[in-house]
Amino acid sequence: MSDLAVRARRLPLVLRNPSFGRVWAGQALGQAASRMFQVGAVWWLVGVAGGDHRGLDSGLFLMVSSLPAIVLAPVVARLVARHAHRTVLATATAVAGVLSAATAVWARTTALPVIALYAAGLALAICQAVFDPCLTTSVPELVEDADIEAATAFELSTQSLAGLAGGLLGPLVVDAGGLAGVVAGCAGAYLSAALLIVSARFPRAAAGNGPAGEVTPGTGSLRRLLAGLPFVRRVLLCFTAANVFTTAVYVVMPLYTRGTLHSAGSTAALLEAALGAGTLVGSFTGGRVPGRPVTVGSGCLAAMAAALALPGLCPGHLVAVGSLLVVGWCVGVIGVRFVALFQRQVPAEDKPGFFAVMQALLGATFPLASLLFGALGDHLTAGTLCLVQGAGLLPVTVALWRLGGPAEDTEPRRPDRPARRATPTGDASVRHEVAPPKWMACTRKEGH
Repeated sequence: MSDLAVRARRLPLVLRNPSFGRVWAGQALGQAASRMFQVGAVWWLVGVAGGDHRGLDSGLFLMVSSLPAIVLAPVVARLVARHAHRTVLATATAVAGVLSAATAVWARTTALPVIALYAAGLALAICQAVFDPCLTTSVPELVEDADIEAATAFELSTQSLAGLAGGLLGPLVVDAGGLAGVVAGCAGAYLSAALLIVSARFPRAAAGNGPAGEVTPGTGSLRRLLAGLPFVRRVLLCFTAANVFTTAVYVVMPLYTRGTLHSAGSTAALLEAALGAGTLVGSFTGGRVPGRPVTVGSGCLAAMAAALALPGLCPGHLVAVGSLLVVGWCVGVIGVRFVALFQRQVPAEDKPGFFAVMQALLGATFPLASLLFGALGDHLTAGTLCLVQGAGLLPVTVALWRLGGPAEDTEPRRPDRPARRATPTGDASVRHEVAPPKWMACTRKEGH
């Protein structure tokens, strides 16, 4: 290899592969816009529009915004399998841009009804539910096989960074330019993303993008997948229960900012940033935390319970920011440690279906948590909701801790196949079969 080629290989992937760089920039713009709209709309409902049912209104909005990624998973799988991925990506972002622009014009000319805001949130969530899995599927069409690891790293880190940026900007833009301002900003980001994706080349796209009609397995498939993995099944049940209390933070944070701290959108943005920053740090440092996964996970859940409850006991800006930093860090650590554990425990041929269904299972708790805590927010103080979150995690912590033992180190034998040797986590062929799941929904919402 020539010196010029060696120097080119040392450049970041987004610079030496212009097409991937354009799609990556489009991803960052689109996902940041999605998060900015969600956080901005919730802050507008809680801190600006007000009303007697601000808790229920914001909870319903988040519930509506989270449903498409769960309900439409089979439809999206067929769509991505049957159509060119560049077309799907560009169409999803362009439609989101046009819808955002129309909503911005409406909000600028007249007071936007709450039902219209729900409709806009649902439509944009549908576009994002199409975009995200298609983006992951299209990575091998954009880069060489040797670059798949770097491309996956860019994609996953961008989800967190875009969510952090969008969560920070949403309340600030609402305070500065109202609801019309935040939706207009989303329109510009979505349309710019569509132009970037259209201008990219997908040189390794196959004539067909996959078997037509291929769908994401449903809950029945999940039961069959986990029939021979009792330890994994119990861990998943623990985290599904924990999600009901951890994902409620997206409802509780704006209510706490408005009702307890009596602050503006800048404080709501600061709390969002603290949660996102903590998650990023936890993702990078989780592999260095000593101890077995279940021990680390139960310890993190206990720390999260204390951190979520503390603002209810000791109200204050610094307490809330510090607590959310701890919560985010714990979420990041749990994600890293348990994804690695499942990579060892789940047979390689089952991983795509396992992780796809697991994300749907964990994400399904978000609508429930949004509606439940939103309704409670109209009758209880935000400080009390913090205590409810912390108390709800305690029995889950005990249940997870009791799962610790030899099962963490051995891969269960499936009834329909012989015993297998556990696959090392560092094996790139395994690590990139699927994108790691978004644990506890605090890492994205994507849709979140």
